Amino acid sequence: MRIDREGPVPPYQQIAAFLRERIESGAIPPGRRIPSLVELEAEFGVARDTLRKAVKVLKDEGLVETVTGMGVFVVDGGGTGTG
Repeated sequence: MRIDREGPVPPYQQIAAFLRERIESGAIPPGRRIPSLVELEAEFGVARDTLRKAVKVLKDEGLVETVTGMGVFVVDGGGTGTG
């Protein structure tokens, strides 16, 4: 995915939307780890702070949770409460 750095949507929101799409489509199923910050940094070419903001958006939405020492995982049943 390419980040539109000049568009009206901040990069962290674009990345959050892309990860949300992966989660909701089942590409990253419940109980599975989302890519690490290092992996996301390589994929999107953005700073880790930007990636942390994107992950925080998903946490605030209840889609993912941090497991200390393991990474960030998709919550079971995440993404069903939109609206």
